[in-house]
Amino acid sequence: VNPMSDKQTNHVDLRELFLRRQREMLARLQTTSTVPHPGEKGAATETSWVKMLQSYLPRRYEVTKAFVVDSEGGCSQQVDIVIYDKQYSPFLLNQDDQYYVPAESVYAVFEVKQDLNKTHVGYAGEKVASVRQRYRTSVPIPHAGGVYAPKPPHEIIGGLLAHRSEWSPPFGQSFSLAVQELSRHERLDLGCVLGAGGFEVAYSDNDPPRVETSGSDEALMFFFLRLLGRLQRLGTA
Repeated sequence: VNPMSDKQTNHVDLRELFLRRQREMLARLQTTSTVPHPGEKGAATETSWVKMLQSYLPRRYEVTKAFVVDSEGGCSQQVDIVIYDKQYSPFLLNQDDQYYVPAESVYAVFEVKQDLNKTHVGYAGEKVASVRQRYRTSVPIPHAGGVYAPKPPHEIIGGLLAHRSEWSPPFGQSFSLAVQELSRHERLDLGCVLGAGGFEVAYSDNDPPRVETSGSDEALMFFFLRLLGRLQRLGTA
């Protein structure tokens, strides 16, 4: 037996796996774009993203379209994708397929659109802000050796997912200016435009936002791995 042959047989190309999934999503969204009813088109697009995240994220995370509520009765706008804790957090309510999750359990929220443009960047920022502005509590955490002090609420990740970009180049000056105009609560940290690339934004109090992007073929892989890294750094809600 040739050992080199075994190595080649067992080789897994992570980039190719994500690229294949990206092509499948693009083909599905291309078909969806021909649907005449905007509501049905939007729902089908959201479903594609939800299924992708449910397939790849660890089981400790739940992914759904939802409202985010707090202990003072505040409620966010409905957000296309809410990633929240499944292992430790209680699920509040499912009212006629309208999901409500507690603010403390939320890790990340994303708005889903067909196109990346200034209007949709601003709209996504409003949705993200409606979640980040919810009041969140924190309590001591019992463990085998005693009790940990309450954990300060983490910064909720916010972003935008799209099929294509109306800008050329997709993440040039127009995108940078649109992101720069967002308020602190509206900031978009992460996103993906399947036909153009993934993006991650770093913010500074003194300098303009710094945008890091990927090529179009790495769009989905870039987005998912950056999201996973951020989720891991947040720990448990």
